Amino acid sequence: MLSTLQLCFHITRRNWIVYKKDLVANISPTVADPALVLVSLGLGLGSFITNVEGMSYMQFLAPGLTVATALFTSFFESSYGFYVRMTYENVYKAMLTTPIGVKEVVIGEMVWVGLKGAVMAVGVAIVLALFGLMTNPWLIPALASVGFLVALPCGAMGLLSSAMVNNINQFQTVYSFLIAPLYFLSGIFFPISEMHQAVRWAAEFFPLIHGVRLAQALFWERGIGEAFLYSGSILVIQSAILCALAYSQIKKKLIN
Repeated sequence: MLSTLQLCFHITRRNWIVYKKDLVANISPTVADPALVLVSLGLGLGSFITNVEGMSYMQFLAPGLTVATALFTSFFESSYGFYVRMTYENVYKAMLTTPIGVKEVVIGEMVWVGLKGAVMAVGVAIVLALFGLMTNPWLIPALASVGFLVALPCGAMGLLSSAMVNNINQFQTVYSFLIAPLYFLSGIFFPISEMHQAVRWAAEFFPLIHGVRLAQALFWERGIGEAFLYSGSILVIQSAILCALAYSQIKKKLIN
């Protein structure tokens, strides 16, 4: 068990060493994109929408944008990033000639995307808190757990995509029909309660909506315990199922 964890750590550490070589370039879009959305929608559209569930539109947007960071960070890292390392750089073929196996590869990658999701969520939350959009900034560290919980199932979906696509261009289809619906229909931009019942029912299966609820509970300091008990538990279950599926599919891809 200890040796397995050590091997997984080597994979996570390897990804960090590569990532930090262009740290500013890698981090910039993560912070800039939520800021641009907040400015364009929060200030622009927010001048027309003055009350959403008893708060300003900018206050309503902030939690969802924080969690969306974990979604995009984890998915793109484990889809495009993993696919490039697997197909073009042959990183995993080299790893498999060592004591590292497929299990260590998948666990190491999932730990990496989970940590990235946690750090990015906290980073965005700090920026948003500086704008006065968080009721209690002392709760910012708790958003690391939300980012981690969201990044795991979303990262697993990226790994599944990497195992199923035939070429790198097909990730665009995955983004259009999977990631975009998660982004737009998970209660980030408007209350999900206003949607058609069928959409609300389908959205309950989205990992992101549960992450949004957790972030909203922390940002607005409302029902934190209940949110973690319900949405947190669902995210753990979804992570376990999706990570197991990702492992089985990636194993076929790497061994074959």
